[in-house]
Amino acid sequence: MSAAGGDRARGPGPLLVACALRIEQAALRSACRGPAGGHVLLRTGMGPRAAERAVGRALDRPGTDLAAVLATGFCAGLVPGMHPGDLVVAEETRDPRATVACTGSTLLAEALARAAPGRTVHTGALTGSDHVVRGQERAQLRATGAIAVDMESAATLWTATRGGDRPVAAVRVIVDAPEHELVRIGTVRGGISAFRVLRAVLPAFHEWHRSLLLPRR
Repeated sequence: MSAAGGDRARGPGPLLVACALRIEQAALRSACRGPAGGHVLLRTGMGPRAAERAVGRALDRPGTDLAAVLATGFCAGLVPGMHPGDLVVAEETRDPRATVACTGSTLLAEALARAAPGRTVHTGALTGSDHVVRGQERAQLRATGAIAVDMESAATLWTATRGGDRPVAAVRVIVDAPEHELVRIGTVRGGISAFRVLRAVLPAFHEWHRSLLLPRR
């Protein structure tokens, strides 16, 4: 179980869903019906520094001491056989500063499989980068044991847990994979697929958040 899990005797606070890009924000907003949808949606901007600043500011606000934080958006898959539209659930996020263990990854993966039937859900380590990863660098990151890479998740979760214990998670939709790199034809089709998947999985985020009320085994 994640070190970020801890004792939830008081129950979880609000759910903060953090994404980087306007298109990711648009997908998540289009999934909401009515008011906020039971979460706070934060667009951080692109890159680890932007994510760190935005998440830090959001968690400085009153009432966020117990907030659960979920990083989401698009990513690059590192494992051959991955496809655009596949989902990645982080068991941990990594960057040069720290490895952060995620909370309830198995339950989250199960909820995502129900929310997006027919989509493959991969679980494993999600690594951070400060630039778009291509070619040989993809294989080098795969050799470290990571299954996917993005620019904000590790920074988001590191910032979220730096000030204390809170539940954290990261869910990414693959838009770029070893056999489907962004520079190739098919990128637009892969992007549309990833957008639709991200729009579909918001209910799974809420299911994960509600599960934090349950006693830990």
